Amino acid sequence: MNKIAQGVRLWFAPQRIRDEGDTPDYRFSLANERTFLAWIRTALALIGGGFAVDQFLPELAWGVRAGLALGLLAAGVLCALRAVNHWVRCERAMRRGEDLPVSRFPTLLGIVVGVVAVAMVVVVLFGWEGR
Repeated sequence: MNKIAQGVRLWFAPQRIRDEGDTPDYRFSLANERTFLAWIRTALALIGGGFAVDQFLPELAWGVRAGLALGLLAAGVLCALRAVNHWVRCERAMRRGEDLPVSRFPTLLGIVVGVVAVAMVVVVLFGWEGR
């Protein structure tokens, strides 16, 4: 089975992680869980922001409003999925005594949120009425 499929399988059967390596200090596992929860809060905030843009900015042109809302919603979905993936990868690395995995996802997420924020600044400063 390839590496990706095996990793995704652990999303739904996290008890199988115990089959690998040694149990780390529980404080590290709890810190990993807190990080997971922080990613989930971020995902929920992005999803809420996407709905807020769509529902509370009806004066925006439909394409602009939909683009901003969909960008935030997509970032929220990706963030939630990445939270699970990151939790599994970190837990496995700790059990195996390996370095924690690195990721470009925080950079990507930051860029997406930054682009949407700049777009919203433009909308607030200059308006963008739909007709």
